[in-house]
Amino acid sequence: MTRTIVSHAFVGAVAVLLGTGTETRTQDVVEPHITLVKAAKLLDIRKGNYVEHAAVLIDGQRIKEAGAASAIEPHAGKDAQIIDLGTATLLPGLIDCHTHLMARIPPGSVGYVVNLATKSQAFRALEGAADARATLRAGFTAVRDVENEGSDYADVALRDAVNQGLVEGPRMQVATRAIAAVGQYNPFGVAPDLTAFPTGAQMVSGADEARRAVREQIGHGADLIKVYADWNYPTLTVEEISVIVEEAHKAGRKVAAHATTPVGIRNAVTAGVDSIEHGHGADRTDLEMMKARNVYWVPTMGYFFYSVDREAPQAHAYMENVLGRARQNIPMARQLGIKIANGFDGSSSESHGQNVRELMAMTHLGLTPIEAIRAATTTAAELMGWQDRIGAIEAGKYADIIAVTGDPLMDIARLQSVQFVMKGGEVVKSELPH
Repeated sequence: MTRTIVSHAFVGAVAVLLGTGTETRTQDVVEPHITLVKAAKLLDIRKGNYVEHAAVLIDGQRIKEAGAASAIEPHAGKDAQIIDLGTATLLPGLIDCHTHLMARIPPGSVGYVVNLATKSQAFRALEGAADARATLRAGFTAVRDVENEGSDYADVALRDAVNQGLVEGPRMQVATRAIAAVGQYNPFGVAPDLTAFPTGAQMVSGADEARRAVREQIGHGADLIKVYADWNYPTLTVEEISVIVEEAHKAGRKVAAHATTPVGIRNAVTAGVDSIEHGHGADRTDLEMMKARNVYWVPTMGYFFYSVDREAPQAHAYMENVLGRARQNIPMARQLGIKIANGFDGSSSESHGQNVRELMAMTHLGLTPIEAIRAATTTAAELMGWQDRIGAIEAGKYADIIAVTGDPLMDIARLQSVQFVMKGGEVVKSELPH
């Protein structure tokens, strides 16, 4: 009886609180507004050409119409806000499918250990907020964050803060802690008696532990699951990865697999993962398996391409080898029809906001500019399962739009200087006269 009385009192109190909250939210609701964005050109991602003298009609957060200004402008109405970007070129907001916004790892062989040992979770979250802002202002309006590098579930908090408008950043899917075999991911070299020292991923051994890790991460807010199929050699077994995939897919989550060795890639694909991250050591058999099972490839070549000449001899030789394989494998993947998605793998203070380096590298390694841009728009949106909301300037999708000067199909380096960024109909960066 006592429990019943308390329950009724509790329900009454909650009802009062919810009622007050509802009234407050109703008062704060802003009516959707109409915005017309005009520019000299708009890139039609699917056709691979430009719409000249273009316009985009936006109703609140979503695109209502896009195309030639002569056809769109009459539908705007007299109260529409007009943003005329003159001679600029409009593109969809770009997407990075392999980020680590929580990671600012210091250089050096012990940088990872130092990062874990000297930074609080609160400080890591603030770093993530700064990295999210830099990424958005570089023109990347959505990211798939594939592991937070030992910051527990701070990436979930960052995603939610962005969604609530507390922090400026891209739309995010987060993988939280990732899953690796015991002893086969950072940090290495920590004294064994420091048993409570944090790890960069959630370490498992055996199918039961792997299953539990997936359930735990999803329970704490993971949008996808990241696994380490190998490190210096294949680590997680096909059975362990299969269990991870089974649990993730039951919950409607995709699985991204770090895999760099031929066997590691093969194990991950056999187990049913949705994407191979890196894949630097792939052979033709691996690529053919990926195509047969519709597995996406996120090559992450930007860091190698732009850093190889700054490395010491041993690292330089390794990176040159990776780049040499990429020059063979990326054209092979194109020939086979593998879906390539963009991912820069930023993990340092210098790299966040430099995401477009990946697109530039890919054009040197075998993709055309339009193929590289599609890897960061339509294909990336498909990998994220968000093709209905982002990845193209089309009716019904979010008004995630960027603008540059010049022609990125002729010179993709133009994307290094994104001068206008709109996310969900809201201008977050504007350096063009209008």
